[in-house]
Amino acid sequence: MPHLTTPPQAAATGAGRLGLGTPGYAHPLLAPVEWAELTRPGTPLHWAVLNVADGPGGRPDAHCAEAAARLRDAGGPAGSGGSAGPGRRLLGRLAMRDGARSFAELIGDAHRFRDWYGVGGFYLADTPADREDLPSVRRVVDALRGLGAGLRIVLDHGTHPYEGFAETADQLVTFSGAWADYRWSLVAEWTAEYPPELFCHLVHGVPRTHLDEALRIARWQGAGTVWFTDRRGACDRDPWASMPGYWDEIVSRIGPGVSE
Repeated sequence: MPHLTTPPQAAATGAGRLGLGTPGYAHPLLAPVEWAELTRPGTPLHWAVLNVADGPGGRPDAHCAEAAARLRDAGGPAGSGGSAGPGRRLLGRLAMRDGARSFAELIGDAHRFRDWYGVGGFYLADTPADREDLPSVRRVVDALRGLGAGLRIVLDHGTHPYEGFAETADQLVTFSGAWADYRWSLVAEWTAEYPPELFCHLVHGVPRTHLDEALRIARWQGAGTVWFTDRRGACDRDPWASMPGYWDEIVSRIGPGVSE
């Protein structure tokens, strides 16, 4: 089991139901089954990321627009992670590239996502995590919130950022990586002061035989949203591009009525 620096007070509150956050399937033409499964009734989906071409692409994509519309219209229960309904489940991927993208580029991409695909929020990939990065990230988030009421903002740090980021977004991705690292991961002490709805863990290479263990770790560390897959990361492939081999199993285990 992973080591914690402080008891997971927030995880024990049961403030929200554990659910799924999909960090970005392949294009709907390459992953039609995956996109269709996200709309299946009862799927405990908190959000899914739309990534056309490292962002919204240069022009509207009819296949992505169709997949986006189906997901928006699918409905379903509001879940953890600050969900206010199905409209906030579709997030446009904004590539921050650890702070290398300019403010104008990011906001331009955000406008295209809203205009072309009607996204209900944004997923800021590779968000920088240091204290000195907070003002620039906050500036972007404030501008994004100005694009519409109730937009969901998820910051993908992939690690525990400076605590000040907790007051900036709806959710923080505080782990993104391999199962071998996750099962022995540390949780930052400051996270115990916040509810599970604030935190998301993305883990690849989780064997089916360790799925229960992974779910226990997520709950113990106070995560409200997860994505576990048996796909493995490699330099030439994306472990998030297709659904886990145990999709039905993980949906049933964290669906309504399932608790630890």
